[in-house]
Amino acid sequence: MIFNSPDTLIKYIREGLVEEQHFGYLLVSNKIHVVDRVGESGNYPFYLRSCAKPLQAALIIDCGLDTKYNLTEEEIALCCASHAGEDCHLDIAYKLLDKFGIDKDMLRCGIHESLSKTKRNQMLLNGEQPTTLHNNCSGKHIMMLGLCKLNGWNTKDYDDINHPLQKMIKDKIYHLCELKKQYPVTTDGCGVPIYAMPLENMAKGYINLFCNPKYEKIKYAFLNNPYIIGGEDRTDTKIIQNSENLIAKVGAGGLCIVVNTENEECLVVKISDCDMKAREIVTIEALKNMHWANIEYDNTIKTLHGKVVGEIVATL
Repeated sequence: MIFNSPDTLIKYIREGLVEEQHFGYLLVSNKIHVVDRVGESGNYPFYLRSCAKPLQAALIIDCGLDTKYNLTEEEIALCCASHAGEDCHLDIAYKLLDKFGIDKDMLRCGIHESLSKTKRNQMLLNGEQPTTLHNNCSGKHIMMLGLCKLNGWNTKDYDDINHPLQKMIKDKIYHLCELKKQYPVTTDGCGVPIYAMPLENMAKGYINLFCNPKYEKIKYAFLNNPYIIGGEDRTDTKIIQNSENLIAKVGAGGLCIVVNTENEECLVVKISDCDMKAREIVTIEALKNMHWANIEYDNTIKTLHGKVVGEIVATL
C-alpha cells in the first residue's frame, strides 16, 4: 500500500500569523538504509526531472565518450548541468558541438530564455533571441547526440523512448537506483523520457554514482565546477561553492539531492508545491542541522522599502 503524507517544512510568518506554508519530504540515507526522514512518502514515486542528469551522464564513462573526445571537467559538468544559459555555459556548449561534429539545430530540447536574470537583461538590451543552447538542458542533449554518434545510432529521434540511447539510459538509471519494479515514465520538459521512483531510490542512485571510483570524473566535474552546474542564483551552485565535499543537483518539481562524498550519505528534499525558494531554504537548513554545511541566506520578509515585516522559518 502506498502512503503519502507530507509534513510542514517551512512557514512565512508576519506579526505572529502564518501567511504561507509549504509541505514536503526530507530523507537522509546511506548505502544500506534510510537514516532519517521527515514526511512519510512510503513507496510513492516522484519523477527525477533534472536530478536524473548526472545518472544519465554515467554513460559518458560507460561508453568511453570521455576518452574518445578527451572531455574536460567543465565539459562533463555541462552535460550534467541545469545551467543558467550564461556566456560561460554557451562557450562550453560550442566546444562540445565542435568536438562531436554536430550542429545546435540537431538539439531537440526546445528553446527558452536564459535562467540568469543578468543574461536575460543583457540579451534584451542587445536585441538577442534565445537559442536551444540557452535551454538549461542543452548540455545533456549535446551529450546524448555525442553518444549517438559514438555508437552509430540515429541522431534524429534520440529523444524517443524506444531509441537505443533512451533504453540504455533507463537501464542505467534502474541499475544505479536499485529499482526492482517498473515505475511511471513521462516526458520531461526538454522532451526526453524521465522516470519516477521513491525518494529512497533517488538517494541510492546518487550514492552509487558519486561514491563509486569508476565515476570520479563526474564527481570532480561537480566539485570543481559548481558555476557550470548551475550558475547565477542557482541553489546547487551555492551549496557546492560553500562546502568542501558536497555535491548538489536541483530538479523541477521541488527536488534537490545532496551527496556528502566524505561520509557517503545523501539528502533528498521534495517540496510538494514545487516552490523554488522553499526548496532552497529547506535544503540549506537541513544541511545546517546535519552539520554538513553552514550557508548564509536571508530569511526575512521585507517591504519594497526594505522594512522587515516577517520571517521565514524552517520547521525541520
